[in-house]
Amino acid sequence: MKAATERKIIRWLHIVASIPIIGYIYGPVKDIPNAVMMIKWVLFPLIVFSGLWLWKGHWVRKKLRQVKSQKSNVKNPRAQ
Repeated sequence: MKAATERKIIRWLHIVASIPIIGYIYGPVKDIPNAVMMIKWVLFPLIVFSGLWLWKGHWVRKKLRQVKSQKSNVKNPRAQ
């Protein structure tokens, strides 16, 4: 998957998952216990994680590539 496509998908996931928060703040959703639990324990962490991934995902991928290359060099020391 291309990086631009991944960003678009994550951005739309972030936006769509944020819509129920508006209902929680301004609407009658806070009176429905199941909806409150869904927002607090599923949607809010999803929004936070997707926002962090949009912000620092490139850094995480870079670090994972470095760790992976270091592990492969340890297994095969002549590859350097």
